[in-house]
Amino acid sequence: MPDTLDMTLAFRSTMGRLATGVSVITTRTGDTPVGMTASAVAALSLDPLQLIVCIGNHLFTRTAIAEHGRFAVNVLGEDGEQLARCFSARVPDRFAGVAIDEDHGVPVLRDAIATVVCDVSQALPGGDHTIFVGDARHFEHKGEARPLLYFAGGFGLMR
Repeated sequence: MPDTLDMTLAFRSTMGRLATGVSVITTRTGDTPVGMTASAVAALSLDPLQLIVCIGNHLFTRTAIAEHGRFAVNVLGEDGEQLARCFSARVPDRFAGVAIDEDHGVPVLRDAIATVVCDVSQALPGGDHTIFVGDARHFEHKGEARPLLYFAGGFGLMR
């Protein structure tokens, strides 16, 4: 039987073949905006309007969402690779030079092609992640913009 590391790497490689949209999840802690790049985002329900985001338990964004109780999903367009890389990098201020609005209590990226602001209704355990169920409070999209995709460890465009 393969060891746990081999199984983890094989599973990761296999799941990497599932193309996903790329989003930046944003919230705040006190006066400080917090955000991270994520691909584990999905619509959950139309009644009530809900979605889920899955955040690693070791990440500061997970703690910030749990404490603040509100988050935004900012869907990146095909020109959003730089934002995706910025919000996945270990840099002191991921928001430096990024245009945001805060009309809904959390930072919303102006360059996102779609945004959903949610109140946390549930936080469920999911292995080494927390599954946040969010009740959609505000949502909008910008026309027919095309999404940035993540596939096999890299960014790509929908063709």
